[in-house]
Amino acid sequence: MRAFVIGNAAIDETISVDGLPEPGVSILGRIASRDLGGKGTNQAVVMARGGLETTLVSATGDDFRADTIRNQLAEEPLDARLSRLSGISTDFSMVLNTPDGENSIVTTTEAAEALPLDVAMKVLGEAKPGDFLVMQGNLSAENTETLLKTGRERGMVTAFNPSPLRPYFERLWPFIDIVFLNESESLSLAGATGQKAAETLHGFGIRQVVLTAGTKGAMLSTAGGAFVHVPAVKAKAIDTTGAGDTFMGAALASAALRGGMLDERAISHASAASALTVARRGTRRAFPSRDELAVIFAG
Repeated sequence: MRAFVIGNAAIDETISVDGLPEPGVSILGRIASRDLGGKGTNQAVVMARGGLETTLVSATGDDFRADTIRNQLAEEPLDARLSRLSGISTDFSMVLNTPDGENSIVTTTEAAEALPLDVAMKVLGEAKPGDFLVMQGNLSAENTETLLKTGRERGMVTAFNPSPLRPYFERLWPFIDIVFLNESESLSLAGATGQKAAETLHGFGIRQVVLTAGTKGAMLSTAGGAFVHVPAVKAKAIDTTGAGDTFMGAALASAALRGGMLDERAISHASAASALTVARRGTRRAFPSRDELAVIFAG
């Protein structure tokens, strides 16, 4: 199997703060890290490090951030297809990180939303039935819907992470096989959490629902099948940036490398991988290495 990730590429600027600011209040902070990020890129990097053949399709502007993204992606074991667009600013995220490891993130999507549809469609022409199409909420509504629909028509397994939340997501459900979402996203999109949320999403036609809940673990629900809970792997949280992307990337890679859909083992592997990420500062630099993922997937 092969994974095609169509999403954003960004630079994450992480600032350590004692607490999140109140409206109208200035606070002090210090630069903690500057790293490759973007949800699409994060998930692609983790899948590729896990040993799954992965192609990333994304867009950048024509600036210094674009150069940094290209240079860092060149070090990863994936096929990066980046469109460099003039007159566009490369996307970046401002991450405020508190001492307890939690964060708040503001991200831009100008480059991601400008990704040329014909470029992404051409790459999808290389896909075979059974390959994964992995997407998030950073592209334009038109591109996201068209690409997911095309993936379904080509017999691909479509996996979607509805983040950041967008009002058009409800019309995407008929084209999605697997969805990964946290408690906040679950409440917004399904009006509930846990098994009730999963049942609602299955009612939209989604085959597998993964609900993540931080230290409370994660749940996998399969339409007409089992609902399993996997406890979180204990870790001292330093920076949770990219933990959800690590989880999704590791789960999909684990399942794909064993030739099937998600199962309890894939969710356990994802929990172990994300525990490594939260215990480190940064984004790309915090992801499990190829050797670490090989050990996890062997378990």
